[in-house]
Amino acid sequence: MLTDFQQQVYNLAAQIPRGKVATYQGIAQALKNPNASRAVGNALNKNPYAPQVPCHRVIKSDGRVGGFASGTKKKEMMLKKEGLKINKGKIDLKRYGYEFRIKK
Repeated sequence: MLTDFQQQVYNLAAQIPRGKVATYQGIAQALKNPNASRAVGNALNKNPYAPQVPCHRVIKSDGRVGGFASGTKKKEMMLKKEGLKINKGKIDLKRYGYEFRIKK
């Protein structure tokens, strides 16, 4: 059974288009819970909707790829397959970052 928080995280992650990434912090902020970055990561680690909910497109705020249930190498491979460039273990958020548009 999913919590409301988990469902909200999955709904936001599902919006991230191919070739873009969002951050755990960005999802937490979009949920108006800026201190919930770790909880976002934990929810994505248990993602029952993969690959429809592309949790591999969520990375750390500093551009590092971060963890992945199937391993970091697999996450990097999936992101590269979508056209993202990873340089020294980081993704350029200015180039590939996705900003959530939250309705007020």
